[in-house]
Amino acid sequence: MTTIDIFSDPVCPWCLIGRAHLMAALAARPGHGLTIAWHPFQLDPDIPAEGVARQPHMEAKFGGAAAVARANAQVEAAAAQAGVAVDIAAITRRPNTFNAHRLIHWAGLEARQDAVVAGLVHAYWAEGRDIGAAEVLADIAEKAGMDRAAVTRLLASNADADEVAAREAHARARGLRAVPTFVIGNAHAVEGAQPAEFWLRVIDELAGEAAR
Repeated sequence: MTTIDIFSDPVCPWCLIGRAHLMAALAARPGHGLTIAWHPFQLDPDIPAEGVARQPHMEAKFGGAAAVARANAQVEAAAAQAGVAVDIAAITRRPNTFNAHRLIHWAGLEARQDAVVAGLVHAYWAEGRDIGAAEVLADIAEKAGMDRAAVTRLLASNADADEVAAREAHARARGLRAVPTFVIGNAHAVEGAQPAEFWLRVIDELAGEAAR
């Protein structure tokens, strides 16, 4: 088995799109023999815990409403090409995603990471939900098969906060600066939302190596 370690943030649009392309490739190669592991990396770690209004935040980041509109249009076009639903107009909050990354960490302990990541990106990008809110995170966890009450208790505590923060700090110390970043077999790092064709080539090359 080869592991693809993915550093991403649920509020990163190119993480959403990159994930969609990878999942399409994996679905096209059902015997792919790959394991996916998700790792924390906050796109905007300085956002307060309660989050901020999205539009002013994006305007400050991109340099005005027109620039935000262009960026949104680019994301919508890429998402449509990837076959993934987005409703940017429905997104009113830009959350702090640290607790979302804690949830992904806990999901990994139960082999439910893929379901939780899928739930997070769908809740934010397709439904405009605030994935910084504990109740929303509990909803996503429950839908993925996790114990809602247990997740709610964990979110109300500082459980694993140091570990998740240390994992992100370690990634930054190793030079990771952009998301999504995919590390293939702990040997090759690839940045950006790669097309499904790229992942099909990777899967086929790995299968060829394994057959030798």
